[in-house]
Amino acid sequence: MLKTVIPALAPSTDGIVLRDMQEADLDAALGLAQAVHWPHRAADLQFAFRFGSGLVAERDGEVVGCAMSWLWGAAHATLGLVIVDPKCQGRRVGFRLVQALLTGLDGRSVLLYATDEGRGLYERLGYVRTGEVRQHQGTAQSAPLVALDPGWRLRPSDHADVAALVELDAAARGMPREALMRELMSLSDTVVLDQEGECRGFAMLRRFGRGLVIGPVVAPDALGAKALIAHLVGISAGKFVRIDIDFESGLTEWLESLGLMRVGAGTEMVRGPVSEVVPGVRRFALVTQALG
Repeated sequence: MLKTVIPALAPSTDGIVLRDMQEADLDAALGLAQAVHWPHRAADLQFAFRFGSGLVAERDGEVVGCAMSWLWGAAHATLGLVIVDPKCQGRRVGFRLVQALLTGLDGRSVLLYATDEGRGLYERLGYVRTGEVRQHQGTAQSAPLVALDPGWRLRPSDHADVAALVELDAAARGMPREALMRELMSLSDTVVLDQEGECRGFAMLRRFGRGLVIGPVVAPDALGAKALIAHLVGISAGKFVRIDIDFESGLTEWLESLGLMRVGAGTEMVRGPVSEVVPGVRRFALVTQALG
């Protein structure tokens, strides 16, 4: 997996030093996530770090901030898991972390999902808004099946679907993420939307945070997305489930009818060219807000 090339970083006048994140820093990153009430488990951070690179901010030997980036092919990247210890917020630690990461990403289209608090920071770094995401979660309720047109059906994925699902993800997300998709398939319950033997969409369910997460979800239209999501919600009834959806999908009220209430929002932002997607295939839910 490609890694971000981080330039040499000098200490700042307030004693905060930025350096490359190491695997040994993940325990500190988990502590930062818990301090700001993010739900990530150690396993979630380990998974993210396996595919990316990061920086930490240290003061007097203590990690007080972190940020990560992931490279997808030669032209794309995502940026996320930007966390600053509450006692150091207001000191531009997050700004310095992101600015340093972006120096190693020059020439790429860099996607991220910003909180309301972080949006201004990213705008100052050249980001522009490209969409909205809504976080839904709760105890999943039994979901009625969604009727599909003749010739369409849902089925479990198998090894023969890997290439098709990698291609669908790249078409819907606008960036190549083969290694990530292969790993997700090994960790997830994956259901395929099939039209007469052709993969037209898919959705994944796996462990994350407080319980389970549904995502990514790719489908040609909202009906297909609902069928995929309803199936995974149905097999998760009684369990805590999260899904992060594209707000323009129009699925908000329907998800709330399944017990997955809207609890948060994020702004999709891009620095550099906006990724091109293939008509007829659409991303409805994210892997995570960090990975996109």
